[in-house]
Amino acid sequence: MKTITQALHKAIPAVSKQLISGVCTLGLIAGLNLAHADQSDFSQPITVDAKSQFVDGKNKTSIFKDDVHITQGSMEIKADEVEVIATDGEGREVFIARGNPAIYAQDMDDGTRVSAQANVITYEVSSRAITLDGNAQLIRDTSMVQGDLIQFDMQNEQLLAQSSEDGETGVTTIFRPETFRDLQEQEERDEPQSEQQDEPR
Repeated sequence: MKTITQALHKAIPAVSKQLISGVCTLGLIAGLNLAHADQSDFSQPITVDAKSQFVDGKNKTSIFKDDVHITQGSMEIKADEVEVIATDGEGREVFIARGNPAIYAQDMDDGTRVSAQANVITYEVSSRAITLDGNAQLIRDTSMVQGDLIQFDMQNEQLLAQSSEDGETGVTTIFRPETFRDLQEQEERDEPQSEQQDEPR
């Protein structure tokens, strides 16, 4: 997955619901400074717990089924079934989690927690990215993004949300009212200080 470099550059409009398509930066959507996934997570081992496991040593793949739970530091993925593809070697594994829905969650370095769900969640270890495919939803703080496909760069906290190919399902971003209230209060607190600094001496 390529790094997403384009981001929203305009102020967040004061609405509670807006349809968007293309690239968006989650930190802007939430009205917060950009944060990143806890960097210590990526140095932790990946643990997979399940009720059953099938290993194909020749093709370097594994299938885990029933109450599958993947952990790596604060990162968690829960699914009904997980396929692990290790053909590219250690540290380049691909985890494909399927569920109804499959669920992902991880702490950011600012203390907030991102959560997501989709029919299929693909975690690429080397690129530190996940892809949410089918009824995808990603939540952080008071903001939520929904779409048919969401690609999320966990390290840089950037996402690309896309609508379905038939165009029937768009990309929906929900801004909760408290986000805008907090932004407005912050601006009001900053204004007196800014005016005081501008006064001539």
